[in-house]
Amino acid sequence: MSGAFYEFFAGGGMARAGLGPGWTCLFANDFDPKKAASYEANWGASDLKVGDVADLTTKDLPGHADLVWGSFPCQDLSLAGAGAGLKGERSGTFWPFWKLVKALQANGRAPTMIVLENVCGALTSHGGKDFAAIGAALTSAGYRFGAVVIDAVHFLPQSRPRLFIVAVRADAPVPMGFEAGNPEGPWHSAALVEAQRNLSRRSRENWIWWRLPSPPFRNLSFIDILEENPVGVEWHSPEQTRKLLGMMSPVNAAKVREAMKANRRMVGAIYKRTRPNGEGRKIQRAEIRFDDIAGCLRTPAGGSSRQSIMVVDGRSIGSRLLSPREAARLMGLPEDYQLPRNYNEAYHLAGDGVAVPVVKFLASSLLEPLLAAYKAAAKKAA
Repeated sequence: MSGAFYEFFAGGGMARAGLGPGWTCLFANDFDPKKAASYEANWGASDLKVGDVADLTTKDLPGHADLVWGSFPCQDLSLAGAGAGLKGERSGTFWPFWKLVKALQANGRAPTMIVLENVCGALTSHGGKDFAAIGAALTSAGYRFGAVVIDAVHFLPQSRPRLFIVAVRADAPVPMGFEAGNPEGPWHSAALVEAQRNLSRRSRENWIWWRLPSPPFRNLSFIDILEENPVGVEWHSPEQTRKLLGMMSPVNAAKVREAMKANRRMVGAIYKRTRPNGEGRKIQRAEIRFDDIAGCLRTPAGGSSRQSIMVVDGRSIGSRLLSPREAARLMGLPEDYQLPRNYNEAYHLAGDGVAVPVVKFLASSLLEPLLAAYKAAAKKAA
């Protein structure tokens, strides 16, 4: 048994899926009733409380969690957002969440570890001030911390870089080999290195360059996750496919022509994006990639498009939306994971989650060794 955890901003429980059966979930919370319905369908409702994190108190949180996981909303920190940062309505929910963590500390139930997951835009939001504010909060609460950027593409055929801030109690020992003296690739990006430089002096003094093992070899390609008989979507008509082709720039249209010459079945991932046309106007373009990797799943809200696929086999070309099950596979969810029946709800659930194998990798490579070392030290001290 690894430990016990609370899962905040839980969505469909993808962090829980990644931590695995060795971890015990004591409490889960999400504001969205539709996501909470998926959580309940897959994990049950006994640990789940649906509602605003700001309305929670320590009385709602049972037991003593070794780990607090918080995948707080990214909308105000992402490049697609309005730039409100931690002052925004969505990403600003970090603060009531943090108030609750502080209350746990005052209650004598400070977690050994805290993991915060978000988009990489959290590093540069407000010129790095939002990242510095999170660092200051962790440091003032008596935690040492560091961060890593992990792209799900190391584990899954999806380009999905995400920031993971890992904090550990200052009195917790860090085993030899888990702390690097300097940033190390591929986990410490240039943006992360720059953000670390902009931290306060006190935060830098409590900073840890976490060392993770090399990423595993991924043997799964985009074509491997596709459904032969997709459920929840239909193939486009020839007219719809021609319209999609007509939305491509010369560069993207050339990619399709090259795929037609490949003498094998090729699958491309497509997103629709608004681009300048060179004449002072903006038009919608269909942009395709044939590198056996899907684009980063997004939530179909706020103007973001849903991902489509184009299957090219010689002169035969077909297209359709990515199916809900394919989106779930791109997140590493198991085949028996129950998805919402509504397409947009299922796609939103996947696009707003954390990649399961990434959580599993972080847990086995860092979280579990840290917790084991802390428990061993506490046992020895007793």
